[in-house]
Amino acid sequence: MLNALTIDVEDWFHATNLEERISPEDWEGCEKRIVPNVFRILYLLAKFQTRATFFVLGWVAERLPDLILFIHDQGHEIASHGYAHCSIYNQSLEDFYDDIKKSKEILERITGQKILGYRAPNYSITSDTTWAWRCLRDLGFEYDSSIFPVKHDRYGYFAAPRFPFHIPINNDGDKIIEFPLSTVRILGSNIPVAGGAYLRLFPYWFIKKGIKSINSQGKPAIIYFHPWEIDPSQPRQKIKRLARIRHYGNLILAESKLKRLLKDFHFGPVKEVLGIGE
Repeated sequence: MLNALTIDVEDWFHATNLEERISPEDWEGCEKRIVPNVFRILYLLAKFQTRATFFVLGWVAERLPDLILFIHDQGHEIASHGYAHCSIYNQSLEDFYDDIKKSKEILERITGQKILGYRAPNYSITSDTTWAWRCLRDLGFEYDSSIFPVKHDRYGYFAAPRFPFHIPINNDGDKIIEFPLSTVRILGSNIPVAGGAYLRLFPYWFIKKGIKSINSQGKPAIIYFHPWEIDPSQPRQKIKRLARIRHYGNLILAESKLKRLLKDFHFGPVKEVLGIGE
């Protein structure tokens, strides 16, 4: 079973868990660590002969176009993570449209190819922001991976389907595909097995069992990861306890767990898992 492996390309200071200490106005002055972290991930993917989808923040692509082109030239899919790493529920429709349009144009200019996919910062398509799908389709996106069908203090659309589904955009048959982040159903709740902090904080056997359970139903799993998660030496910020656990918890274990995933499962880019694009 081909599962989807995704990397959200943002630097450590873009993370929402740090926003109480670092604002967008501070980003330019922060130590940039994304290049060596991305190259480390590319090395691991090459070692395990795996291709992935890189959801790239437009802010990063604008400053590091050669890095994004290099990722693309290695055979990986480039998709959009928006431009300014702003949650959709904190944006107006017009601001959201402008943000994703700007990001898409930057990425298409760098790669010379149409950008098919999008992922919202903080998985922020919720029941209150479903209008975002029409904006995405109007700009030519063919799939989205922003839904996390869980209950969470910062994101979540618990009532959404757990596996890829089509979203009608109008009465003419136009639609976009949604690929929700992976969960397993336990005692009436959806428990994340999709990577990120969940991969770092949950025992590996639980993540592995969850992906196997999804695959046993004939469904693909989707895993996400951030370059800063394999960088335990990143600058430390004084933040609230919960945010500290979510951001810094078990960073030292992240790379070894990623290697185990690459060894135990078959992964590819989202567009190939969904059978769209070229």
